[in-house]
Amino acid sequence: METNFSKRRIAVFVSGNGSNFEAIAQAAQQGVIPSCEVALCVCDRPGAGALLRAERLGIDTLVFSARDYASKAEYEAMIADALDAAGIQLVCLAGYMRIVGDTLLERYEGRIINIHPSLLPSFPGAHGIQDAFEHGCKMFGVTIHYVDKTLDGGRIIDQQGFHYDGDDINELEEMIHATEHRLYPATITRLLDTKL
Repeated sequence: METNFSKRRIAVFVSGNGSNFEAIAQAAQQGVIPSCEVALCVCDRPGAGALLRAERLGIDTLVFSARDYASKAEYEAMIADALDAAGIQLVCLAGYMRIVGDTLLERYEGRIINIHPSLLPSFPGAHGIQDAFEHGCKMFGVTIHYVDKTLDGGRIIDQQGFHYDGDDINELEEMIHATEHRLYPATITRLLDTKL
C-alpha cells in the first residue's frame, strides 16, 4: 500500500479476530474517517485472525510474542519505536488483551484509546458482556475511553447504550459488536478533528 503522510495516521492494536480493526480500517479507506490512514496493525498473537484481515486490506503489521522479550518495558519500547517510525498520531486498542504499561503510556500519553463492551464504569475487565448478562442487566452498551494506568478506568470519551430484554448471549454479542463498529470510527473521526 502506498504511504501518504498527508493523512492522519493511526495504529490499531489487536489480539484476536479483529472485527473492530477491520471496521476502523474500512472506514478509513472509504473516507468515512476523513483524511485518515490505518498505517499499522500491532498484534501480540502470531496467527491471529486479525492478521489475515490486515493482509487483505493491505495494511502493514507488527507481530510480536511477549515471551520473546525480557520485560514488558522491552517490547513496549520496540512497539513505540515502530509507532514513531510510522508517524502514528493515535493508537486505538481493539481487542488487545494486554494491559498497556508505563513505557507506551509515557511515550503516547493522551493518544491511546480503547473500546470496551459495557457501559463503564460498570463491568470492567475481560468479560464485560458476560458479566453484565449474568447480572441481569437490561441496558447494555459500549464505551470508548482513554487508556491510563487503571483497568478500563481512563476518562470516558463516548458511550452508546441500548435496551436488551432477551436471553441469548450470542444475539447480545452481535448487537454489541454492531454498536462498536459504528461508534469507534465515529469517535476516531471526532478525536482526529478536535485533538490532533
